Amino acid sequence: MKKGKVFLAGAGPGEPDLITVKGLEALKQADVIVYDRLVDKRVLQYANPASELVCADKLDRVRHSDGFSKRQNLINKLLVDRAQKGKNVMRLKNGDPFVFGRATEEIRGLIKKGIEFSVIPGVTAAQAAACYSGIPLTSKGFASSVAFVTGHEDPKKKKSSINWDELAKGGTIVLYMAVGSISRIADTLISKGKNKNTSVAVISNVSKINQRTVTGRLKYIGAIVKKENIKAPAIIIIGEVVRKEKEFGWFKKSRKILFTGLSNHRPYEKGLIFHLPLIEIKPLKDYTKLDELIRKLKAFDWIVFTSRYAALYFFERLFKLRLDTRKMGGIKVAAIGNSTAEKLKEFGVFPDLVPKDESSKGLLAELKKINLIKKNILLPRSDIADKGLTEGLKKEGATIFPCVAYKNTIPDNLPDLDITNFDEIMFTSPSTVRSFKKRYKKVPKAVKIRCIGRVTLKEAKRCGLLN
Repeated sequence: MKKGKVFLAGAGPGEPDLITVKGLEALKQADVIVYDRLVDKRVLQYANPASELVCADKLDRVRHSDGFSKRQNLINKLLVDRAQKGKNVMRLKNGDPFVFGRATEEIRGLIKKGIEFSVIPGVTAAQAAACYSGIPLTSKGFASSVAFVTGHEDPKKKKSSINWDELAKGGTIVLYMAVGSISRIADTLISKGKNKNTSVAVISNVSKINQRTVTGRLKYIGAIVKKENIKAPAIIIIGEVVRKEKEFGWFKKSRKILFTGLSNHRPYEKGLIFHLPLIEIKPLKDYTKLDELIRKLKAFDWIVFTSRYAALYFFERLFKLRLDTRKMGGIKVAAIGNSTAEKLKEFGVFPDLVPKDESSKGLLAELKKINLIKKNILLPRSDIADKGLTEGLKKEGATIFPCVAYKNTIPDNLPDLDITNFDEIMFTSPSTVRSFKKRYKKVPKAVKIRCIGRVTLKEAKRCGLLN
């Protein structure tokens, strides 16, 4: 049997969109994904639905005296086993696989068994902590060198391999896994000559909405961490560059927006977008009805697409039936808005009608300008689509063939959120409003609500999220 290939990749330290483009492409094509506990589970939504997902930390829940060896052996064995069975495997690590990521132990096991592997870099926690807190690791006049140091060495070591004498002499020090030992490390650095008043920052939950940055002097940082109840995961930055945080701390100053829709392509939105889709699109188990209508396409005068997913699943079924756009010859096509129109163009279809008012109401208003008497209209849609468009078209004399093309559901395992961390919530559809109401109940008074479209606004009022 031909052996599979193993990718060791970094997922980044927090938000799922910090994974690299190359890492994401490998993730999408992997047959097996072995991921660390700290990897944000939202990145796994991009995996092939048929892939095997394994949380490495659940392979062995027992804490051993050497910290990790039994679990590491189980991970190594799993990677080899799946690759030998011809599977393409991704070992997805938090941060970067080559920065305190134990990648070398896993690679040795692959080499021993003659299994091909590649390593994909990731954004390591030190880089992300620096960027998200506004603390440059190096800066002219402050620091020209930086050292990454673990605060948790292998317990089997008889002697520390960290040269604290050299570290104390200058440059920026970045500590990983050191929240529990920061007082001891601070005392060690001071004893080796580090100025007790050196600036220190502790950044927890890097890049996430609940990221916190606390600062203080080296002598007191242990007490500050304890007082502020800072927990792992956290990165500690020691050095005069920390003073830049007050000037460059953009994350702390940014307006924070919870975006609830599926599409997160808003990099230049004024504010900082946190993407939490409150809807999930799923295919149907049975496409008998839609397939039957597609086979009879010539009987229709119009196909009306009310979402890009309606277009996506329509064409997926069209191609599954070994048909193509020639089957649509002579049929007029309408799209509810530009997003849907762009999706149609991906399949070589340029819609005949796209309303300026991108809503069911706007679409109906434009269609009313056309003589629809005795026209047959195919309407692929979601399982929870509003019936208003169907009824409106019927009143114009058209014969409507509505058909469910996909399911719109609330995602499983939506995380606990402190909504007060946000300045604004952006709802993109009535279903995102309903999902929010079901999971999070209410919006704090200080948090602004923005609704895309009148129907969404109406639903927010109906659910009691807006007065």
